[in-house]
Amino acid sequence: MIWLLFLLLCAAGVLSSSTQVATIYPQDPALPIGSSLTATCSVNPDHGIHAGSLYWTLNGKRLPSSTYSVLSPSVLSVTLPRLSGSRQRSGDNLVCHNSGGHVLAGSCIYVGMPPEKPVNLTCWSRNTKDLTCRWAPGGQGETFIKTKYTLKYKLRWYGREKECEDYNAGEPYTCYIPRDLALFTPYEIWVEASNQLGTATSDVIYLDILDVVTTDPPTDVTVSRVGDLEDQLTVRWGTPPALKDFLFQAKYQIRYRLEESSDWKVVDDVGNQTSCRLAGLRPGTVYFVQVRCNPVGILGSRKAGIWSDWSHPTAASTPHSERLLTGSCDSKAGQQNSTLRRDLKQFFGWVRKHAYGCSGMSIKLYDQWRVWLQKSHKTRNQVGSSRR
Repeated sequence: MIWLLFLLLCAAGVLSSSTQVATIYPQDPALPIGSSLTATCSVNPDHGIHAGSLYWTLNGKRLPSSTYSVLSPSVLSVTLPRLSGSRQRSGDNLVCHNSGGHVLAGSCIYVGMPPEKPVNLTCWSRNTKDLTCRWAPGGQGETFIKTKYTLKYKLRWYGREKECEDYNAGEPYTCYIPRDLALFTPYEIWVEASNQLGTATSDVIYLDILDVVTTDPPTDVTVSRVGDLEDQLTVRWGTPPALKDFLFQAKYQIRYRLEESSDWKVVDDVGNQTSCRLAGLRPGTVYFVQVRCNPVGILGSRKAGIWSDWSHPTAASTPHSERLLTGSCDSKAGQQNSTLRRDLKQFFGWVRKHAYGCSGMSIKLYDQWRVWLQKSHKTRNQVGSSRR
């Protein structure tokens, strides 16, 4: 319990000798990893306590007497060699006790490393209304003591330096600027890291808000069948409503997967249309589909935007194949068609491959072939049934 009390006092930064029975020097030191520390506990002579009766604890664990030295009747020292990084960022707790175990004085020891230069600073604006920036700590990222990161920004050619205030964006090393951002003017943005052992500053990045715009995922995503074509689905979606008043050329991506699979297939060549035909799918199968948007060239920006998050998954199933449900007993008719179907296989294999995207020409040609093939199967089956 005493150790936990001192832990809280260290975290609050108020650990000191409140009883004035004794004092520890140095008080709350900050030291690099690998350093050695000699601390002293000086007892008020008026209390009649001899230094030889005292003992030390570090984080609640009693330190061996071999590390002590009695410097005078009222002063006991302890030496801590080759210190490791602090066990908690609020500091390690070095405490001086009397023979009965009562706490006489305490000190917080901060053992760690100075911060390294923050890296990978990136920022994005959702719908031009705000700015979120994220970075990574330099080196291995661990300093063992509390390190403060401050995101700073200013207009590139004028304006005063400002600090980001909202670091509660739900992710570490992230800060959110909610308002009062200028458009058509570049910003300088950087991160400063500081602790008791030093400071470090990231590289400065320069950006215009319009060049780093992302948006909400596309809305109203629907996935539907294409008639009786058992290997196709049509995907439709709406443009991001937050950008409806802005001039921009949207790009879209689609990804889809089988219900039982975690592997997504991405369709890159959707362009700026808000519908797409997926072909070459497995008949009688449930697919999950998602769409995302990139607001390219918003208000004349010449840089590519930033992809939005993916929309919520939308599920749909392809029709079952008649070839799987209905058998044919007319082997002669199958032999007559086998050569034609073999000749067509290579050509339509090419069409099928190119129909994965949203190319109107290949989709139309592919549709015509699928309809013809299905009709030929129905005709063969009807002939076979009449003969029976």
